[in-house]
Amino acid sequence: MFNRIVEVTGLQKHFGKYEAVKNVSFHADRGEIVGLLGINGAGKTTTIHMLLGLTKPTAGTVRVFGRDIETSRTEILSRVNFASSYIALPYNLKVIENLLVFAHIYGVKNPKNKIEKLLEDFEIHHLRNATSGRLSSGEQTRLNLCKALLNDPELLVLDEPTASLDPDLADKVRKVLQRVNREEGCTLLTTSHNMLDVTELCDRIVFMSAGEVVEEGTSDQILRKYNSDSLEDVFISIARNHSVDGRGDKVASSADLKKVKVS
Repeated sequence: MFNRIVEVTGLQKHFGKYEAVKNVSFHADRGEIVGLLGINGAGKTTTIHMLLGLTKPTAGTVRVFGRDIETSRTEILSRVNFASSYIALPYNLKVIENLLVFAHIYGVKNPKNKIEKLLEDFEIHHLRNATSGRLSSGEQTRLNLCKALLNDPELLVLDEPTASLDPDLADKVRKVLQRVNREEGCTLLTTSHNMLDVTELCDRIVFMSAGEVVEEGTSDQILRKYNSDSLEDVFISIARNHSVDGRGDKVASSADLKKVKVS
C-alpha cells in the first residue's frame, strides 16, 4: 500500500508575468489531515486546482497515490473528491436529486442508503426534498460535503469546509470529518481561515504566503518555533509580514497586530 498519498514537488504556476505559485513542495501521508493555510491570494486555490488536474502547472510535479496527475488523472480522481463552500450544486434540482446524480456519476452502490446516512450525519435530512437553490449558504456547504463523501474517497480535498457555519454546526462537521479520517483512513487536505478547524483537525500545517511555502509543521512545532501561544497570531504575523524569518522571535499578539495599519 502506497503510504505517501500526495507529493507536490517544485510546483509553479505563472499567469503571464504573474507568479501565482512559486516552487511549492509539500506532502500528505496516508491517514493524515494536512492544513493548507494562507491569506486570500496566497496561492492555495491555484495549488489545489493543480493537484486536482484542473490547471496545468508551469513547472513541477503532482503525484497522487504514487501516480502523476497529468498522465493518470482519471484513475486518480476516481479515488478522490472535493468540496468547497464557494461552489454550489445545480440550483434547480432537489437535494436528493443532486446527490443521486452524483452517486450515479461516481458509480456508488446502494446510493439511497449512502445518501440517507450522509444527510443524517450533516443534519440536513429534513431538506432532502428542498430545491438546492433555496438552501442557505450553510446548508449548501453541508450538501457539498455530502456530495464529497458519496464515493468514500481515499483523498478528500476541502476548501473552507466550515465556512458559513455557526460554531455548533462547525463543531459537528469537524467531528464527522474526524470520524471519516479515523474509521475509513481517509487522507484530508483542507484550507481554512478558522484556526479552530486547524487546531482540532490538522496533523500538520503548510503555511503559504505570496505563492510560496513559508512554514510547515505541527501546530505545537510552529507555536514553539515562534514562541507564541496562538496560531491566529502566527497567521496574522505571516499575513502582514509576507514571510517568516525563522528566528523564533515572539510574534506580536493578535490585539497588537490588529492595531497595525495594513498597507
